[in-house]
Amino acid sequence: MITAENLHRSYTIGQKTVEVLHGLSLNIKRGEKVFLCGPSGAGKTTLMYTLAGLEQPQQGKVIVAGEDVYALNLRRRALFRNKTMGFIFQNYMLMPELTALENASLATAVAGREATERVKALLERVGLGDRMDHLPNELSGGEQQRVAIARALAHDPELIFADEPTGNLDSRNGKQILDLLFELADEGNKTLVIVTHDSQIAARGDRTLIIRDGVVANS
Repeated sequence: MITAENLHRSYTIGQKTVEVLHGLSLNIKRGEKVFLCGPSGAGKTTLMYTLAGLEQPQQGKVIVAGEDVYALNLRRRALFRNKTMGFIFQNYMLMPELTALENASLATAVAGREATERVKALLERVGLGDRMDHLPNELSGGEQQRVAIARALAHDPELIFADEPTGNLDSRNGKQILDLLFELADEGNKTLVIVTHDSQIAARGDRTLIIRDGVVANS
């Protein structure tokens, strides 16, 4: 599903250049649940954004579902990302003025398709059938993350990226969110790439990739 070859990504801060990815390579199979772990500042989120076509590396190649992501121009890359990928973030990233249903329908709206019964069915599945018309500030943290999961799956992508999806939740809600995400991913044979600092959570995946000094330390 994903092949990354010799990725280099650095940032310039003042007069100092910090290399975050240092010749990193990896392969992730279709349907795998892979956790990206490592110390703070190791480059986990940078790697996720690079694999997702959001941060172009200075060197290297990313192949997703057979497509050379950075060989695409910006418009085609955005269309490919919208068709192929879904995203879940630690801070939910919901639009405050939109209802749960409207937020969950955003990906389908961007893709040029009207919100369908699929979006409503997903909200039912994640336990928000009676909360569809509520705004984010009327929902708990766990409920907001459930909306984010529904949004990520609404356009039926092959690949889901999640950046610390349980980081703002207590252990009980975090476990429920992960259970739900795994269940929905298994049903659709979706590939999951999840950034986490929690080794107990990572142990539930098929593989854990430890990112250290800009490379995969082990898997």
